[in-house]
Amino acid sequence: MITKTVTAVAGALLMLPLAAAPAGADTAPAAPLTLADAIDQIPSAPESREGYKRTSFKHWTDADRNGCNTRSEVLIAESRVKPTTEDRCRVVSGEWYSYYDGVTVDAPGGLDIDHMVPLAEAWDSGASTWTAARREAYANDLGADASLVAVTARTNRSKADQDPAEWLPPLADARCTYIAEWVATKLRWQLAADDTERAALTDIAGGCGQQEVEYEPAP
Repeated sequence: MITKTVTAVAGALLMLPLAAAPAGADTAPAAPLTLADAIDQIPSAPESREGYKRTSFKHWTDADRNGCNTRSEVLIAESRVKPTTEDRCRVVSGEWYSYYDGVTVDAPGGLDIDHMVPLAEAWDSGASTWTAARREAYANDLGADASLVAVTARTNRSKADQDPAEWLPPLADARCTYIAEWVATKLRWQLAADDTERAALTDIAGGCGQQEVEYEPAP
C-alpha cells in the first residue's frame, strides 16, 4: 500500500515557499482520526450542480506573488529531482510520480494538476455559497498536500468531476491514500457528502486497515 502523510508537504524537495496563512488564522491541525471516524465527521447534505461554472473558481493564480502560478508551484514541489524552469517560472523538466496509476513522468506536459475534490464537486458540496475569494483560495490551495496533486493527464481526465462512488484510481494500492486525501480535503474546507458518496467512502475504508486522516482547517 502506498503511504503518504496527508498533511505533509509534497515531494522530498520543496523549491519554493508555499502561500502562508493570514496572520491570526485558526489553522491548528486537528488530531489524527481513523478513516472511519473522519468520514463520520464530514457534514451530510444533498448535492446540487445548479449554477456551476468552472470560471466561478479562479485558478492557477500567483497567490504569493513570487512569479510562479499554482500549477508551477505544485510541479516544483512534487518533482523528485530539481526541476528546470524557464522564464516566468515555466517548468520544463523534472521527474514526477503519478500515484493514481503508478507512472513516472519526466515531461510536465504529460501532467495535470488535479484538485483532489474537483471544482464541480466542491460546488455541489457547499462551495456554491462561498464568496468568490474563498473559491479562489480553494482552487489554489497550497497549504495542504492533499488539495492539489500532479498526476498523469489521462487519469485526471478519466476522473473528471466524479466522486469516489463513481471513480477511483486505477492503481489499487493507491485507493486508501486517495480516500484519506479526499476526506481530508472535505474536512479542511467543510464540504459535505451526500448519502451515495458517504456509503462508497465507508465501504472502501473497510479495507484500509489503520489508515489515518490528518488535516488543518482552511484559513
